[in-house]
Amino acid sequence: MARTDIRAIDGIGAAIDRAKQLVDAGADAIFPEAMANLAEFEAVRRAVDVPILANMTEFGKSDLFTTEQLAGVGINMVIYPVSLLRLAMGAAERGLDTINAEGSLASRVPDMQTRARLYELLDYESYNAFDSSVFNFTL
Repeated sequence: MARTDIRAIDGIGAAIDRAKQLVDAGADAIFPEAMANLAEFEAVRRAVDVPILANMTEFGKSDLFTTEQLAGVGINMVIYPVSLLRLAMGAAERGLDTINAEGSLASRVPDMQTRARLYELLDYESYNAFDSSVFNFTL
């Protein structure tokens, strides 16, 4: 994977030229940063015959296109590098504000992931069975 940030400095033409050079140098995929619109992603897609990655980081240079929009112009991979952290920290901030204002998180419990859902998501039962098959501690 080769990344190029030249589009933000020298424009889409320079980004396309750089992408071609990177593929010629052996890159198996291209990560063109700071594309201004879908047409620019599409132009990079037409220019090279390797997978293309789109960075859909919030507060970045690119608009936040949907995965369908990106797939529609030939983008193969999409990353959301900080999105889950931003979501989690927003929830944490709201939780702390609630503790400060109400003295507890009772009003926020409906917003929280339950223990049952966490265990389901992690497939905890299978992990526990595996763990017990490796070692079963008894006193």
